[in-house]
Amino acid sequence: MKTETRDRLRTVSTATVATALFKRGFRIQMIQDVHPLSPDQPVLLGEAFTLRYMPAREDLNTLDVFRDRGHPQRKAIEDCPPGAVMVMDSRKDARAASAGAILVTRLMKRGVAGVVTDGGFRDSAEIAALGFPAYHHRPSAPTNLTLHQAIDINVPIGCGDAPVFPGDVILGDRDGVIAIPAHLADEIAAEAFEMTAYEDFATERVQAGQGIFGLYPATDPKSLEDFAAWRKQNNR
Repeated sequence: MKTETRDRLRTVSTATVATALFKRGFRIQMIQDVHPLSPDQPVLLGEAFTLRYMPAREDLNTLDVFRDRGHPQRKAIEDCPPGAVMVMDSRKDARAASAGAILVTRLMKRGVAGVVTDGGFRDSAEIAALGFPAYHHRPSAPTNLTLHQAIDINVPIGCGDAPVFPGDVILGDRDGVIAIPAHLADEIAAEAFEMTAYEDFATERVQAGQGIFGLYPATDPKSLEDFAAWRKQNNR
């Protein structure tokens, strides 16, 4: 990801990005039913590194599997690159945990940018206290082994009904998490940055009592003229 793209995306919302993607025909990039573990956690931003779970088969999913250093869950924790976001396809099933505080802490200490699962985390209060961007559906105490079998690392997945490909740009805020196709990241960041400036202008006008017709969206040319003057005045 380019530095300029990264800097721009840190200043925009998932809502604005969703609109920019919608203009290009992308309707399902928002990961459904995932929530920040802490309302005060930092913005989530990085390129996707994925882990896929499948339904567990009991004879292949005992505690002994963790003796294997190549076990996909453990290997993914150690292989996820610094600056990336680990995204887990847990089949939208939070009845068993995708991971817990020790594994998430390890990701944080390795410099990973954050973690997302469409399932649940155990030790959720501990994870929330880390100050590390983490999203899940809900807390879940049982080990993943009871229901989920880690099977694939860094392959295309579905997470909360959104398609996520390795390298896609993941952005998360208080509203949720969205996956930006990698080849669109630069132009989406540029457009969302511009849209955010106009939204800030429109918000000021609405707070001052102006109506939304012609202002939001900017269907009246006068709104664009006023925006240009506002932007110059505010160095935006």
